[in-house]
Amino acid sequence: MARELNTLSFVASQAPEAQDARDELIAIYGNADPEEADVIVALGGDGFMLQTLHTTMNTGKRVYGMNRGSIGFLMNRYDSANLRERIGGAVENAFRPLEMVTSDASGQERRALAINEVYLFRQSYQAAKLRVSVDGRVRLEELICDGLLLATPAGSTAYNLSAHGPILPLEAPLLALTPVSPFRPRRWRGALLPNKVTVKIEVLEAEKRPVNAVADNTEVKSVTSVRIAESEGLSAHILSDPDHSWSDRILAEQFDY
Repeated sequence: MARELNTLSFVASQAPEAQDARDELIAIYGNADPEEADVIVALGGDGFMLQTLHTTMNTGKRVYGMNRGSIGFLMNRYDSANLRERIGGAVENAFRPLEMVTSDASGQERRALAINEVYLFRQSYQAAKLRVSVDGRVRLEELICDGLLLATPAGSTAYNLSAHGPILPLEAPLLALTPVSPFRPRRWRGALLPNKVTVKIEVLEAEKRPVNAVADNTEVKSVTSVRIAESEGLSAHILSDPDHSWSDRILAEQFDY
């Protein structure tokens, strides 16, 4: 049954195409304050959608995106007609982000959230040297690689896929741990982990082989260790057209060649 909507709030990236679309839609539907709106309509590309989801994290606000960017995997198609009806009939998905906690050589901790993935990558010409533990047990004593990422199902079709990681169905209670250009062990291609585990990645020879860590668009330089776990109390909510749902998009990616 379609949801009843009263107010929409339109937000857009700085791209001219997105700004023009925002002006057009406000002229048709009006524009509520984001804090008062029933639904946030995000206009732009995938990066802007992630930014909007972070902004609305744990507010209970639902976000409906329309593509005014380049790829727009996370977005619905753009159409100014019958927008309230489209949103009213949209499919809702709730996501729990990953929480990244980093430490540096001084012991300082920093926290950040990731809807797509947490990614560690080498700073210098030398490969990173990492130790990987899952729920307190060392699973890889030494991984030499260009990088390592832990992706959610929502993020499994992003950088994880480019790094030859597995695509995860949206409903799967799994995370993909995927290496980038592994050198040793050369044959290790990653692992599928339950989404309730805690992953700890220690940077070996951190001064000689410096490593940065990124949670979506938040980067921390020169980390010595990173702890990653699914957040227990935070969630983001996204709406998609029934004929173009996230589940359908992820399934379609698995048959695209």
